Amino acid sequence: MTITPEIKFARASGSTIAYMTYGDGPVVCAIPPMAQNVEMAWESPVIRYMLERFASFSHQIAFDKRGTGMSDRSLNIPGIDERVDELRAVMDAEGVESAWLHGLSEGGPMAIMFAATYPNRVTGLILEGTGARLWPDPEPEHETPEHLADRAKRRQAFIDAWGTPDSITLSLFAPSLAADPEFSAWWPKYERNAANRDALHTLFDLNAEMDAREALPMIQCPVLIVHRRGDRMVPVEFAHEAHQLLERAGVDVQLAILDGDAHYSFADDVDANVDVIERFVTGTVAPRPHTRTSSVEIQTLGAFEVRVDGQPVPTSAWGSRRARTLLQRLCAARGWPVTRDELIELLWPDDASPRLGARLSVQLSAVRRVLDGGVIADRSTVRLDTDAVALDLVQWFANDATEAIVAGFGGEFLPDARYDEWATPTRIQVQSRFGGAVHTLATSADAADTLVVDGLTTLVGLDPFDELALTRLIGRLSAIGQLGSAHAAYETYRSAMSELGVDPRPFDELTD
Repeated sequence: MTITPEIKFARASGSTIAYMTYGDGPVVCAIPPMAQNVEMAWESPVIRYMLERFASFSHQIAFDKRGTGMSDRSLNIPGIDERVDELRAVMDAEGVESAWLHGLSEGGPMAIMFAATYPNRVTGLILEGTGARLWPDPEPEHETPEHLADRAKRRQAFIDAWGTPDSITLSLFAPSLAADPEFSAWWPKYERNAANRDALHTLFDLNAEMDAREALPMIQCPVLIVHRRGDRMVPVEFAHEAHQLLERAGVDVQLAILDGDAHYSFADDVDANVDVIERFVTGTVAPRPHTRTSSVEIQTLGAFEVRVDGQPVPTSAWGSRRARTLLQRLCAARGWPVTRDELIELLWPDDASPRLGARLSVQLSAVRRVLDGGVIADRSTVRLDTDAVALDLVQWFANDATEAIVAGFGGEFLPDARYDEWATPTRIQVQSRFGGAVHTLATSADAADTLVVDGLTTLVGLDPFDELALTRLIGRLSAIGQLGSAHAAYETYRSAMSELGVDPRPFDELTD
């Protein structure tokens, strides 16, 4: 799955609940943690991997509770009783009579309450990184003014840093990801889209009030408790407590304690975490597809060619010219996203049919089939996955050395798209970079004659009216004793200048 699922909305208690569905198999409703954004989560490859693992064996329904994410933020954040009705509204909107519930962190007590309230609608219960409660019972020695003031100070520091580069959430909830520069740079944006700071105060207060221990004996479905041994936000003792209370009530319950210190599901060993849940829901862990072993290379300089395991892809494999054009446009972007609207306009410029989005999906499917994936798409943009395919343009732009730029240049960018407007900016950028490197070499006393001559010859081939390249080529050829070639280049130069209405400089002047 590479396309972000569509956002849907359900109505509950006069408010709007945002949710999405994805995957095939037994229905699993994911009960949200403190704050999330179900749509934006798909932006992160780290989180996306976990979501796609769940989608590989189940039909997932994930929602943002009121006051967070994409759901209604104009009303008060609901307590645990109202949240139960939010889940029921989402299930009703999706036409789901019964489902597995997957309570995550703060979603654990809510999942327990739902299973106790509507036992006929719950197939099984998964409690991950949570318990029947999230806070310990008050103890007199921890309720002194000093302890309460210190607790309030730490909570305020957490809230003040929320959504900023100073956020401390990852260091507490996912230490391994705090060291990931890309993820930690993206994370504050995700926080801002998950909840605002005012909401955090209410969320913390509600978390402290949650206690579903008395509802555990009313659970009638099988239960799986999954917890990481070193979880610092919800200590593993809460998992053991819930397990003991369920066993005492005669509930069919399993306890899986995994290694790791992350609270967030998508950190540490995701596969170990998901495997336990998959086995509980389906009875087995299906073999996962092998990592792709084929290599895919795309050439755009000098010619357009796609090679899989070294073998050129025949024209017949594309199914249509549009699929090739689509890939070429993505190559021109060098891994940056291209909007779906632009691609539709490119492929169907004079068509106003209402189903062009679906037709674009068909062309994307053809490209993915040829590349064995290689494309990352969401609802608004598409981009080439340059980690999965080797694009010559990306590799060439990665070279900083002047000699490497000249030696690695394979020719004009997509010559068969020479007159297409969408290819022009990239073509100009490529030619300008190559020309600058060639002229730098041409003025270097240490540059190899062959490399300079070849570079100038290529540059003249790209632009026969490049006077500077022509004159430097004539001079370099003469300097290395290739007078015949120098005179031939001079004739080309004189013809070009004549066509431009410019008086050519004498040969002797160029070869001094």
